[in-house]
Order: sequence, then C-alpha cells, then structure tokens
Amino acid sequence: MNVNFEYAKTLAGEGSILLLLGLIPYVGWVLAIVGIVLLTKAMKELSYYYQDESLYKEALTGIKFYGVAIIAAAVAIVSIVIGAASATDLFEGNFVFTAAFAVGLIAFFAGLITAFVFFLLAASHLKATFTKLAEKTGEGSFSTAGTLFFVGSILTIVMVGFLLIFIAWIFATIGFFSMKSRQYQPYPKNGNGSTAAQPATQPTQTQLTETQP
Repeated sequence: MNVNFEYAKTLAGEGSILLLLGLIPYVGWVLAIVGIVLLTKAMKELSYYYQDESLYKEALTGIKFYGVAIIAAAVAIVSIVIGAASATDLFEGNFVFTAAFAVGLIAFFAGLITAFVFFLLAASHLKATFTKLAEKTGEGSFSTAGTLFFVGSILTIVMVGFLLIFIAWIFATIGFFSMKSRQYQPYPKNGNGSTAAQPATQPTQTQLTETQP
C-alpha cells in the first residue's frame, strides 16, 4: 500500500497543535476533537508506512480509554452537583445531609477513581506509541514526550501533572514535524567509530563450477 509520508507527517503535526490549542476557552474542545481525529488518521497512515500495525492499535486504544475516562469524570461531576442540590435549600442556603447527597458523593468518588484508572491506561498506551515512533524515526523528542506524558498522568492528582502533559505534547509536536522519511541505512560502525566493511559475498557452488577450466 502506497503511503504519502509527508501527508501523514503533516496530519500528525497539525493534530498535535490543535490538541495544544484545546486549552482555548469555549472553542478549545472543538479544536481538541479535530486534533484527535487528525492524529488518529495520521497514526493509521504511519502504521502502514512503517509496516507496524501496533502503532495504530496502541494509539487507538489509548484514545478509547481517554473517552472512558472523560465519561467517568463527567458522571462524577454531575453526580456531586445533583447530590449537593438535593441537600441544599436554594432559598435559605441551609445544608441538610440527605440520602441523595450520600449517593451523589459515592458516585463522585467512584467516577473519579474510574477516570483516573482509565487515564493511566490511556497514558500507558500512548507512551508505547511514542516509544515505537522514537525507535522507528530516531527522534528523541518522542521518547521524551512518552515519559513526560506517563509521569504527568500519574501526577494529575497534584495538578502539576497537567503541566507535564502539556509539555509532553510540545515535544510530540516537535517530533512529528522533525521526523524524516526512511532512507538507506549505512552499515553499523565498528567500536573504533569507522564504518564496518560490507561482508564479502560467498561464491555459490554453481559459480565455482563455472569458473573451473
């Protein structure tokens, strides 16, 4: 299958930039969704280019887990809001602990825990994707992005993790725009730094027979 490397590279770079712009108020979520779509398409193209389907599968699985994490977080927020509303007199401002508030509080913590677990699962798959890209492209930015992304996902509990995730996407964006198409790889270097000589081709039995007088 013919794959346009420059096309895939551009898709990935643009998708990564749109994800970074997802922090813009009001319209950021739209840009982030478009960025995810572009990145998914790019990873599929790159998986064809490098003949490694795991690139696409790891990325897609990570995105799916992110979807579950977002839904769980949304359920947690809605649950605590509804529970708090049921326990508060909106006119007098009195708080009364109710069964509905207890249920909402339980659902809130359950949702947060679920969101965090799937967030970590998603991060592990995306880290695997970046690691594979680093191996195939030789771009160290991908390796740095994968490490920062995973560590940042763990540290989201203390909020500083979100900053690390943002920095990780910056490194990923640099990697996407910097990666080069596959070229002829020279023979590996010897221990002294010189290029190893090409191994001589051993003559076949037929060739030996033909050269005999």
